[in-house]
Order: sequence, then C-alpha cells, then structure tokens
Amino acid sequence: MSSVRAIRGATQAAANTVDAIGDATKELLLEMLSANQLSWNEVISVIFTVSPDLNAAFPAGSARELGFSDVPLICGVEIDVPGALERTIRVMAHVETSLSKAEISHIYLGAAKSLRRDIAQ
Repeated sequence: MSSVRAIRGATQAAANTVDAIGDATKELLLEMLSANQLSWNEVISVIFTVSPDLNAAFPAGSARELGFSDVPLICGVEIDVPGALERTIRVMAHVETSLSKAEISHIYLGAAKSLRRDIAQ
C-alpha cells in the first residue's frame, strides 16, 4: 500500500551561478530518488528554498530538465539567519511510496550534512 511521504534534502552550490545551482540541484534530486528507489513519476510536488545569497537561477528549472515537467514545483528564499550555511539549496519532496517513515532516506550532501546530523545519511 502506498502512502504520501515527505523527503528532505539539502546541498550547497559551489557558487551563485546558473551552472552551479543547476548541478547541485540535479545531484541532490537524483540522489534523493535513488536512495528511496523512486522515479520522478512518484513525486507529487517539490518545495525548494535557497539561502538569500543564491539568486542566479531557480532550482525548479533544473528539476524540469530532469523530467519533473508534470510535477508542481515552487521556490522560495530561506530566512536570512546570521551565520547560516551559505549557498544552500533545501528540498522537501512529497512522494507516493510504500516506504514507511522510518525507511525514508533524507539526503544531505557536502557541507549541508551539518544542517541535520540527526537524519543525514
């Protein structure tokens, strides 16, 4: 039986450029799908947020390049907390899966692992 689950993830872009944001977003999304044995067809919607220093591109545009063309996507800016990790892309994907909450793999790449040491792989 399938259920709706939320999968969290985050990564850090190498720079505030279209290519760096695109590469980081694609790497994160592909890892989230792979780790949870999902295809983009099982993705219901995705919320992206970026740290205030990332404004060269929308992460959603990179998701569309991966095949998320029929998936509702939205981008927003994270709260500008002093000392927060810079150039950060965060994702919350809502998916349909047979995995239990405990079986979901939340993916934090690179320096973004520091954001959620409790659930980072």
